[in-house]
Amino acid sequence: MLTKKLISFTAIIILLVSMISGCSSAKSSADGPVEIEFWYGLGGKLGESVEKRIKEFNKSQNEVKVIGVAQGSYDETLQKLQAAIAAKKVPAAVLIKNDPMNAFAKKGTLASMTKYIKDDADFKPEDFIDAFYQQGTINGEQYALPLYGTTQVLYYRKDMLEQAGISQDKLKTWESLAEAAKQLTKNNGSKTEVYGWEPMWGPDNLIDAALSNGAKYLSEDGKKVLIDSPEWIDSWEFFRKGIHVDKTMAIHHDGQGWEYWYKTIDDVIQGRAAGYTGSSGDQGDLDFSILAATPQPGWEGKQAAPHAAAHLGAIPALASEKEKKAAFKWLKFFTNAENMADWSINSGYIPVRKSAEEVPAYKEFAEKNPQIKVPLQQAQIATPPFVDPTGGKIYDALVKAADKVEIEGISAEKALKEAQKEAQRALDKVKK
Repeated sequence: MLTKKLISFTAIIILLVSMISGCSSAKSSADGPVEIEFWYGLGGKLGESVEKRIKEFNKSQNEVKVIGVAQGSYDETLQKLQAAIAAKKVPAAVLIKNDPMNAFAKKGTLASMTKYIKDDADFKPEDFIDAFYQQGTINGEQYALPLYGTTQVLYYRKDMLEQAGISQDKLKTWESLAEAAKQLTKNNGSKTEVYGWEPMWGPDNLIDAALSNGAKYLSEDGKKVLIDSPEWIDSWEFFRKGIHVDKTMAIHHDGQGWEYWYKTIDDVIQGRAAGYTGSSGDQGDLDFSILAATPQPGWEGKQAAPHAAAHLGAIPALASEKEKKAAFKWLKFFTNAENMADWSINSGYIPVRKSAEEVPAYKEFAEKNPQIKVPLQQAQIATPPFVDPTGGKIYDALVKAADKVEIEGISAEKALKEAQKEAQRALDKVKK
């Protein structure tokens, strides 16, 4: 009896293993497509555009099936990717920002795509805009492909500026923009009904303004953090004063995912603010019958130098070889010239391939909608993304400082000096 039971038990185990193996191979066998997940932190029309592109890819061939998994934001995607790597259960492809991509790649948690690029005669890396393509390169290895470029520009209500007798030239320096914001602000007793300007919550607008003021992150030798220099303090204090003293500016903050972002946009669309500083990728959500776009300003006597960054498609190292090849095929499809042109037309993000600008649909759209060229125009004089040698701790210190300035109204000098000390401690540990 015991022998029969052992034989029966063994048979059951063999059957279960066979069933499990069958389920696994069904996703990647020669009889069916390789199924992969693509994680991305985009919502609204951008999220819809991603899903549209996924459907087009899945219909275009039968070797790979992409399953899109929307996350709440870029940061949420990053947090979930870290957890997935720890659990050794990763997606095959992920949309990620430049700085965390560098940190992941240096830790060995992202796969190099160099061999897939070399083996693909149709890929043509030279067609990518070099400034964006290089953001995925580390020590000669390509760890990510740029999916789209982004920079933050100004959007404003044409009717409000016209009614106030303010020309677009008033938005060419931060100083003159502050004057225009005062003129555009409308109060009803102690309540502000219309704000002159709304910066976007977070450090990015503030960092851009500081860079345009001549600010640097680090000393030339890379040993000292400089985020409490006068160039940083003066530019950040400018926004604190606008929000908390003059009350000509306002921010939305906190909430779920991109909630604060869409509330800011809605204020301008609904006439509760005359303009805001936002992403090139906002254009798909904006009504340009009432709005216009213009590059970020510099300060008096100084040229604007805001960041221009690529959002990147990367492949986790823990993915199987079949999944990696499938992911590369998907990322290549996403970035072809026609898709880049369509993505830019529908989102406002900067196409990362040079040939995208020659796609007839893009050329026709740009002639009728000049705002699509504004981010590209700004990208020509923009500052490349900062590669944080501490793995993000300098940027984290700036995030905390921005909240102190924008939300709490703490002086920029106090907030940034505290941030500098925190960031310097992190840098010193790295440099030891």
